[in-house]
Amino acid sequence: MISFFTRKRAPVVALLAIACTGLAACSSSSSSSAATSTSSSATASSSSTPAVSGTANVAYASSLTFLNEKVVAPAFKAATGYSYSGYANASGTLEADIAAGEIHPNVFQSVGSDNITPLEPKFTNWYIQYAGTSMVVAYNPKSKYASQFKAIADGSEPLKNLFTLLQTPGLKLGRTDPNVDPQGRDFIYMLELAQAYYHLPSDTVAKILGTTDFGTASSSQIYAESSLDSTLESGQLDAASAFVTQAIELHLDYVPLVPQINLCCSQYASLYKTATVKLANGKTKSGSPQVIDITIIGKPTDAGVAFVKYTLSQAGLALYKAGGFTVLTPTITGSTSSVPSAISSELGG
Repeated sequence: MISFFTRKRAPVVALLAIACTGLAACSSSSSSSAATSTSSSATASSSSTPAVSGTANVAYASSLTFLNEKVVAPAFKAATGYSYSGYANASGTLEADIAAGEIHPNVFQSVGSDNITPLEPKFTNWYIQYAGTSMVVAYNPKSKYASQFKAIADGSEPLKNLFTLLQTPGLKLGRTDPNVDPQGRDFIYMLELAQAYYHLPSDTVAKILGTTDFGTASSSQIYAESSLDSTLESGQLDAASAFVTQAIELHLDYVPLVPQINLCCSQYASLYKTATVKLANGKTKSGSPQVIDITIIGKPTDAGVAFVKYTLSQAGLALYKAGGFTVLTPTITGSTSSVPSAISSELGG
């Protein structure tokens, strides 16, 4: 991670420059073979991709870490010639850091728009949704409860039994902070929807979370999104919240959930909205279909625009589809006239 994302106390910006050195063929020989060689070199040089310089500095939700760092970044660099630097954290933390001037990305990718709209109009006034995901419950295959999770996952036992299993005394469950991370809220929404959908006892969610204060950040179940998956894989947890895309990319064992509770689909938006969480700051958030949104922060840079354009291109969206995301028709929300023309043209505008 380059210093573009460091805190105010070290705000030095280090950009990578790509130098282009042209090859010149000079010869005193007037032979036809030398002329042919020079002509071939010139043709090859003129047909190559023009050199560019600049870095796309991308702040993104931690659930995108594998896709961005291992898949999209190398493909983006190969396709455009621009460099890439990524910084992962919970969407809410990224929002707060951008607003406070602690980090200065030129691209922001968030799970949902909740953490983009508070940055308007100072840092941006538009965003584009382009991919969707959904909730699952991941589990450690070496857990003493693994056979029970597996039976529910493969349909040998009803999915309803998952929510009884998660209440088991001694079962170690991991999730993220609902105050800063959309996944932390999504997991709670999912449990609330399941409680209603399966007609479970009214204290089911409280028993699973180990508290009646769903918005608390002090629960022993709460981990940073960036470390939750590795904590599960290490065996410190029996189960954890996850997006299906994380489970697929990281090869996690998981229990799939029905669309009525997994926050996957727009047709259930009104149902999802019935699930709510009151956060520590007193604000109440409601469930919604889970989408990935992208925007430019501050003055557009060539590299930043190129990253958004590539992400929304057919090649970029294909990488998301391969990673388990549902590819959506990219849709602009906000000031369409403020969207750089290179991005608009990618959307057919």
